[in-house]
Amino acid sequence: MSNETKRDVFDDAAFNIETSSPDGPKFSDDLRQRYNDALPDDLPVIPEAVGEYIQWGKSYDIQLYMMYSFKFIHSQGFKKLTDDVESWIISSSNAFARAWVLGVWKVKETDEVVKL
Repeated sequence: MSNETKRDVFDDAAFNIETSSPDGPKFSDDLRQRYNDALPDDLPVIPEAVGEYIQWGKSYDIQLYMMYSFKFIHSQGFKKLTDDVESWIISSSNAFARAWVLGVWKVKETDEVVKL
């Protein structure tokens, strides 16, 4: 395994395009901008109900650590917090936290990408 990042590989390729033709610099700049704007390759995949839970929590500016306090969440009136959602969050807490922090994820049931 290498210490090289995907960004390093991309920058090498963009540099080669940039120096290989007269139109290279503009094309290379356009590619760099698209790369900067693109979503990560490894978006977290979460169930739709968990995504609704994240959207609800973000809309009320609830802190991430409180989203794991299911008794608190029930007391705040989020009715869609089922046992299945709680179980998924507990068993997949890394994916849940990544979706929360990134503010973007892929819906498991539909492959739709959701961005907050």
